[in-house]
Amino acid sequence: MIHKYSVLAMCTVLQVPTSTYYYESKSKELPHEITPKVIEIFRESKNNYGSRKIKVELKK
Repeated sequence: MIHKYSVLAMCTVLQVPTSTYYYESKSKELPHEITPKVIEIFRESKNNYGSRKIKVELKK
């Protein structure tokens, strides 16, 4: 796909550094062991617990 404007031109107009455009997130994925536990805690709380309370429950 060929863009009408270059990345540099778009970033300049939007006042965004080009490094932001090329940035790749290095997010960590949750281990497969924890995900089912988090879902279970969330459902047992009747979909009420947020991340802080779930973290407390996981530590228990």
